[in-house]
Amino acid sequence: MSRLSVISTDKVNSTTEKLMKEFSQRIIANPPGVCPVDMQLAFLKVCHAQTCGKCVPCRIGLGILEELLESVLDNTATMETLDLIEHTATNIKNSADCAIGFESARMVLAGFEGFKEDYISHVRDHQCTGTFEQPIPCVTLCPAHVDIPGYIALAGEGRCDDAVSLIRKDNPFPTACALICEHPCEARCRRNMIDDSINIRGIKHYVMDKANADTVPVPACAAPTGKKVAIIGGGPAGLTAAYFLQLMGHQTTVFEEKAQLGGMLRYGIPNYRFPRERLKEDIDAILSTGVEVRLNTYIGTDELNKINNTYNAIFIAIGAHAEKKLDLDGGDSGNVISAVDMLREIGDDDYPDFTGKRVLVVGGGNVAMDCARTAIRSNAKTVSIVYRRRKEDMTALPAEVEGAIAEGIELLTLKAPLRIEADKAGNAKALWVQPQIIGPVRGKRPAPRKANKPEERLECDIIIMAVGQDIISAPFEKAGIATRRGQLCADSSGALNRVGMYAGGDCVTGPATVIKAIAAGKVAAANIDEFLGFNHEISVDVEIPEPLLNDKIPCGRVNLGEKESWARKDNFEGIEYTMSDEEALQEASRCLRCDHYGCGVLRGGRQDKW
Repeated sequence: MSRLSVISTDKVNSTTEKLMKEFSQRIIANPPGVCPVDMQLAFLKVCHAQTCGKCVPCRIGLGILEELLESVLDNTATMETLDLIEHTATNIKNSADCAIGFESARMVLAGFEGFKEDYISHVRDHQCTGTFEQPIPCVTLCPAHVDIPGYIALAGEGRCDDAVSLIRKDNPFPTACALICEHPCEARCRRNMIDDSINIRGIKHYVMDKANADTVPVPACAAPTGKKVAIIGGGPAGLTAAYFLQLMGHQTTVFEEKAQLGGMLRYGIPNYRFPRERLKEDIDAILSTGVEVRLNTYIGTDELNKINNTYNAIFIAIGAHAEKKLDLDGGDSGNVISAVDMLREIGDDDYPDFTGKRVLVVGGGNVAMDCARTAIRSNAKTVSIVYRRRKEDMTALPAEVEGAIAEGIELLTLKAPLRIEADKAGNAKALWVQPQIIGPVRGKRPAPRKANKPEERLECDIIIMAVGQDIISAPFEKAGIATRRGQLCADSSGALNRVGMYAGGDCVTGPATVIKAIAAGKVAAANIDEFLGFNHEISVDVEIPEPLLNDKIPCGRVNLGEKESWARKDNFEGIEYTMSDEEALQEASRCLRCDHYGCGVLRGGRQDKW
């Protein structure tokens, strides 16, 4: 091969790589508001171009599928066309010789089932439902539907007090979400089409450091309605519902079993991630609306029935505070600790002392990372996380995993716990594990299976079990509330099968994120208000800045820094730094203002009330 042809080949390859990267950015940034049928057609064309073309199902069938989807988009399709799409895709899926053809057809079938209403709308009404229902990607991906472009614009002008007010229209825990939210809003930020998503959580962190939640006044409550609502559970879902119902003029009373409010924000997240004084800022602002609180109050079957006779409505938000156990021989040995119990004690400022101990943490979620990083701060000699899958399969946030590794915590992956070996005193001294091999994908992740390797013995002094949480639903089930696998059965409005009773948060969905619990509380508040015979609107009197007309040139994303590992791993002080004024201004200026341009223009702007 000549030198010239090598240079030419290199140029073609580099150009191809560049184009593929740009194309992948556009797929990542594909907003939920884009027409689902159009999106499926684009994906199908990409897949079709990658096939070898040797078999008829790929070469001919995928082309026919493309034509059928195009007919749906150009308004020439009929209802019979939809049947033909399903039939053709099924035949390709069952007969294609290669994985590309199979996956292409499978993807069309999955989308056809999930977007059925959109397909029918195109055929019958010649319009796409998705385009108008889901206009702003980041707002749509936020479970609480916070006006993200609005508060980013306010932060860019230094109006942090107004930004807090705008956030609180939909989310009364702005500080909590600034520090620990998993920020799903960033996943489909359209800035990905240029370079990288906006650091939305980082900007919120900056806002909350400039204007603490307890210093920004909450809105005035509506005139008292004379209605009383009982909130069972003082976590993020319960306090969110109490806040909004109080603003609507209903008197709420929060019944909390523990000594302090906060739920898993206090009893599930260590201080180094979410300092207690910052949690207090959010809770104090919520209580300033007039919410009544009864701490150390257990609500069982009898208590629930008494409350039902006294209050006009009830919202149950008890969370998932019970430990989930592995059925292991030796599981009841001494020094085998439940992650739930350990974090609960830390929530009441009772920290463990693991000085000189070898600690094993079983699990791969955020709770496991919290326990491991707490153990290292409690003077443990060594800390290792035992997980039956791979590192990339862990459900914990990647930043949490990397943070744990930086602090000296070892990951022992592809090891399934078998049994616990105890010493003569009955205390755990080793965990026996069975090595695993990763296998086929089941659901969303590859499933591990037993590897052809001998069992391994992991010596230890302490074992922390962080394998999940359960819901204590039996008392409510006895009261006649429907449950399924321990979870309370609530519909999309939060309503239960007993009139006037609602539920939301982890006790309905199972352990989930803080922002999802907040969203559940917000939804329940709106529906309880309607049940009580009202239709209050939550609004905010904040003027959103007009978009800047500056050029949106490619610009690097500002990421938040953390204390060095050596300076943070021996204490429980906060570890994350906030942005400087300069960094916040630059990051805010990167926002494409989808509330005014692109998707958002289809609906004519933002929603200032709900």
